[in-house]
Amino acid sequence: MIKNVVFDFGDVFINLDKEATVNQLQKLGIDEISSEMVYIADQFELGTLTSQEFMSKCITLFPSISANDFKNAWNAILKDFPLYRFDFLKSLANSKKYRLFLLSNTNAIHISWIQKEWGDLFNEFKSFFEQFYLSHEIHLRKPSAEIYKFVLDENKLKAEETFFIDDLEENTRTAKNLGIKVWNIDPFHEDVIDLFLQKDFIT
Repeated sequence: MIKNVVFDFGDVFINLDKEATVNQLQKLGIDEISSEMVYIADQFELGTLTSQEFMSKCITLFPSISANDFKNAWNAILKDFPLYRFDFLKSLANSKKYRLFLLSNTNAIHISWIQKEWGDLFNEFKSFFEQFYLSHEIHLRKPSAEIYKFVLDENKLKAEETFFIDDLEENTRTAKNLGIKVWNIDPFHEDVIDLFLQKDFIT
């Protein structure tokens, strides 16, 4: 029986355009994202770099563009949050049937943008979860097995009673290998509000 639900954030609640940052940088004359840039971004998600350090490194890599233009391109991935998903989550939280958790690979600049854009809605959204785990705050990042073990151990959860929703197959694969029930959601054809239709959730 499922007692705990762990949600990813991007493309589960907030819609993403995963090509937007690269597309915006290309418009600014940056034709290639180097392996160094990918490494810096990963370290930022792990919280080993502050926002200031991250921005400084990126502007060093891309000296032809302004810090403001880079920041806008960085945040271009973040799109809308359909309110029907908020209503679904609120109803689920109010039912008290499940322990709810959020587990997201994200960074301080993206969260700051969301807090500003959403306003009070963000705090209410956050209040629906027993724990709100962001990679840059806990210094762990999916798909590392350690991040799932951390969530299970810290909250005394049994893997077989836990259901994890994420849009990336590499993330759900690791969780599944630990005995967690998973839904590798397809954001183009599926929606989190269909949670109760998932076989592994209702069996």
